[in-house]
Amino acid sequence: MRYAKAGRGENRATVGVAAMPSNRLFDPPEGSLRKTVGRGALVIAVSQGVQIATQMASVLVLSRLLAPVDFGLMAMCAPVIALLAMLQNFGLVQATVQKKRLTAADVNFLFWVNMTFSVALAVFLLALSPLIAAFYDEPRVGPLIAAMSSTIVISGLGAQHGALLNRRMAFGLLAWLSVAGAVTTLGVAIAWALISPSYWAIFAGTLAGATIATALSWVFSGWLPGLPGRAPDMRGLLGFGAGITGFNLTNFFARNLDNIIIGKVWGSVELGFYDRAYKLLLFPLRQVSNPLSRVMIPALSRMLDEPDRYRHAYLRVLNLSLLLILPGVAWATAMADSLIPFMLGAQWQDSAPIFMALGFAGLVQPLNNPAGWLFISQGRSTEYMIWGFVTAGFAITAFAGGIYWGALGVAIAYAISEYAKTVPLWRYISRQGPIRSRDIATACGPLMVAGHLCLGAVWLLQGQISGSPLARLGINLAFSYGLFMLILLAFSAGRATLREAASLAAGQLRRARPV
Repeated sequence: MRYAKAGRGENRATVGVAAMPSNRLFDPPEGSLRKTVGRGALVIAVSQGVQIATQMASVLVLSRLLAPVDFGLMAMCAPVIALLAMLQNFGLVQATVQKKRLTAADVNFLFWVNMTFSVALAVFLLALSPLIAAFYDEPRVGPLIAAMSSTIVISGLGAQHGALLNRRMAFGLLAWLSVAGAVTTLGVAIAWALISPSYWAIFAGTLAGATIATALSWVFSGWLPGLPGRAPDMRGLLGFGAGITGFNLTNFFARNLDNIIIGKVWGSVELGFYDRAYKLLLFPLRQVSNPLSRVMIPALSRMLDEPDRYRHAYLRVLNLSLLLILPGVAWATAMADSLIPFMLGAQWQDSAPIFMALGFAGLVQPLNNPAGWLFISQGRSTEYMIWGFVTAGFAITAFAGGIYWGALGVAIAYAISEYAKTVPLWRYISRQGPIRSRDIATACGPLMVAGHLCLGAVWLLQGQISGSPLARLGINLAFSYGLFMLILLAFSAGRATLREAASLAAGQLRRARPV
């Protein structure tokens, strides 16, 4: 791959831009956006499956090679690393993806801002490492935290290159880069653990995976940074990033406050039951929504000048995701008493009612969470941040109100808060932009009704089916999906979603069929 060198009269911010037309560097490809989005969603889903498989393999293999204390030490570092990793991009990756007209000067400016933040946070983490070790009264945490600061710098090096690939909707490349990073992380960690079993094996795998992902993103993005320089729209870019960062901070706080409160008031056992239920239900939902956001945000950003097309694309993908997710969530929620001991063992039976309460939140989150695509793709990051504060307020109120009744009380209150914020969310976001709250009600209402009816039907049916636990779970799962589709047939919007799903499935089968 050839890279251009700046001539005498060129702006320094363009030094290192690859020798290809700027539209190929910074803009999405021409052609059918629908096909690009469809294929992108498919390859991202496949890569996500591979990454989940590597995570499971990591748990199974490393658990046999390393001691529990090694994982405990890494877990002590995880919250701080996660917070700083979230802060390091300052929302500038989304700025690169969303901006309508992106120049070489913009990208170069954002790269150096990312690097400045990354290095500053790494130095901050180095200085903080002795204090964290003292907080835990565990001297081994200090050097480990200090070493982990290197991964922040390495990830920052590749942030803008990955954002350029995302902006160009090079979803196939992004998928393979993610897989390469995940496989490298697992392979290096296992190799190190076989040679020298310790917590450093986990760190080595993390460092190697981040290095490979960053290096490959540099190679395939076709762009090299120049000397630090200014950009014409610096304030706009930084303002957009600040709004995204504000939302991420409030969301991080809200996502972790429940664990802190339950652990403080009720102790580790109660928190353990809550944590297993939460991760078994709500964590997989994010494994669906997060990859979809990588596809939808750049796609929707390109459609802002075509409101009808924007509306159709958003509702189409949202309804297809609800069709995929809601029957499964309804089934899992209704079958909690059987599903939890089957998946986790009889000792986790107390997690079942918590899981069921969280299941109701799981029925509404797939509708509400993709609202973030609208805020970001429309450049409304300040409103996004404000909504983050509102969401945090709902969460704090719920946790404070439910903690008296333990983890189950928190789970019930959290589910209620998810329903309570639905109407305000869609009224707030529909004040501007192509999507109106009535569009959501008309298009998605039938699917939400079907999801809740399926939950009730499966709960009533489960006691009528005999057989092994696996057979009962399988029969009820099939019943949930079948009933969901039957209910959708009663609504015109539901029938349209089923036709769309059938058309998409037929297209994938035709492409998969050997010539």
